[in-house]
Amino acid sequence: MSPNDYRVLGEAICGRLATEIGKLGFPEASLPPLPVFSQAEWTRAKDPFSGLDSTVGLWKSARGARIGEIKFHGDGSFYAEYDVALAHPMHPQSWFVEAVVAWGRDDLIKTEVRLLPALGA
Repeated sequence: MSPNDYRVLGEAICGRLATEIGKLGFPEASLPPLPVFSQAEWTRAKDPFSGLDSTVGLWKSARGARIGEIKFHGDGSFYAEYDVALAHPMHPQSWFVEAVVAWGRDDLIKTEVRLLPALGA
């Protein structure tokens, strides 16, 4: 399938990732760039678990570094992660926000924030 076949779901996933980032309470000026479905670079890959083809989108920074990916698997499931890489705005001495992730199947989207203990915590 092509990325266009996943556009509606992909935009919903990007919206959920952005919502999770927004819930963290970053000041407007320090918000990281948010994931935009149409800005991903697309390839195809074989899912090592199922052996089915996957459609994979990568988000890159202005300098070309990978900052996120979204995978649509042939079985209807998906996984996305998007780097935040900032100290937690409410608990900077305790937590570092590594990324936000989303996963699910069809139109069921689950999300969570991936935290790491702050250095020195």
